[in-house]
Amino acid sequence: MINLHEKIDVNRPLSEAFRYIADFRNTREWDSTAGSARKLTPGPVDTGTRFEVICRHPLGSVNLQYTLTRMDEEGGVIALHGSNRFFTVDDEIHLTETATGTRIDYRALFSFEKPLSLLANHFRAGLERMGHASVQGLKRALDDDFPAPQQSSATRQGEKLLLPAIAQFTRFGYQRASKHWLPMSRSMVGKHVVLTGANSGIGLAAAHRLAELGAQLTLVIRDESKAMWLKQTLERETGNNHIHIEIADLSLMTEVSRLVSRLHRLDKPIDVLVNNAGALFNPRQETREGVEQSFALLLLSPYRLTRGLQPLLARAGHARVINVVSGGMYTQPLEVDKLEAPERGYSGSVAYARCKRALMVVTEEWANQWRKDNIAVNAMHPGWAKTPGVASALPTFNRITGRILRSPEQGADTIVWLAVANEAARASGKLFLDREPRTTHLLSSTRETPEQRGRLMHTLADYAGATGTQGAASATC
Repeated sequence: MINLHEKIDVNRPLSEAFRYIADFRNTREWDSTAGSARKLTPGPVDTGTRFEVICRHPLGSVNLQYTLTRMDEEGGVIALHGSNRFFTVDDEIHLTETATGTRIDYRALFSFEKPLSLLANHFRAGLERMGHASVQGLKRALDDDFPAPQQSSATRQGEKLLLPAIAQFTRFGYQRASKHWLPMSRSMVGKHVVLTGANSGIGLAAAHRLAELGAQLTLVIRDESKAMWLKQTLERETGNNHIHIEIADLSLMTEVSRLVSRLHRLDKPIDVLVNNAGALFNPRQETREGVEQSFALLLLSPYRLTRGLQPLLARAGHARVINVVSGGMYTQPLEVDKLEAPERGYSGSVAYARCKRALMVVTEEWANQWRKDNIAVNAMHPGWAKTPGVASALPTFNRITGRILRSPEQGADTIVWLAVANEAARASGKLFLDREPRTTHLLSSTRETPEQRGRLMHTLADYAGATGTQGAASATC
């Protein structure tokens, strides 16, 4: 047997450190030997939850099946039993409050099966180094003091070449990027997140992960018949009972205004607003308010919703707005005179991309205007993800690229990171893919002028005024 013992002090409340450590999926963030980690059992993390961790040890890569055998937050104790056919490991972690945060006492007892038990002493030095490095990694994760995100030189070089840049949209791009990510240990308990388009695809994946992290969720969906299913599913799978559903067809400005008014009546500051609702429309359609549907849902709606909720964002202090755009915007310039796609030559894909290009410009403008209110405004694009929306709107694309598409969870990851990570709040007015700032233009022909940007903001303000009341409060356009 080999007994490892390490102690660290972290500047975090005990409850936050406890929650982060108990979810053993997080080992991949702080344990350099953990190549991957996943939860095997459904439901919230609790005593009896099982995890699979693929570890790199002096013995080589091994698959460890862990069971959470004790989870006592009041007593500050977490215990896990891990096993495979070569050895077992029993982890016992004691957490105690200190004047500045939490002391973590981490013990791991390794027991080897024959014939490895005869060689155990040969492994001791390597395991001790591994244990020390892992617990120091845990301290780094919980101290959570990372700089503002910067673009890597490799990404910068790749963006100069069109095909390598587009290749990053695939699941292979996600896998490459994820090898370099920083830990994300910030607690979302008590943070109010408003998320649109939450009933499927990347919106549902983001809602699920944010619920697991303890956020108070207001989820905006159109289909009332899915509301109870969505709420009950998230509560059952995450143990989070702070989930509120709002029903609104966000392509209709009257419903956007009513939603804004309802959220103001709740009088609850908003820490994070995620504008994710979207769809690709073929053929061209107009809403019953007479507005071209792509423009209404993809641009006018998030513009109007965010402006209407700006006072609640400002009240939160250090709030975040996350606008979900698309890699398709790289193909289109800003065309203020074609925000509503004309009937002649209509293409749903082009209309979608133009609206996302305009939303990117709005993101940059708001970032400048709202910096004084401590509101960070960023955009992200999820890459190419396998979602019901893509399958129905782009069946040929979905069929051809199916093997390289990302999962909804992979597509949603940067939404969650922008909502949660401390360092993400240090950026504003940026476009992100896989937690990294990206260029907003791959082609020089898509760049807009300052005059065009100003025209866009004034045009959207005029549209918002023409299609109904702005909302419970006005804000700078």
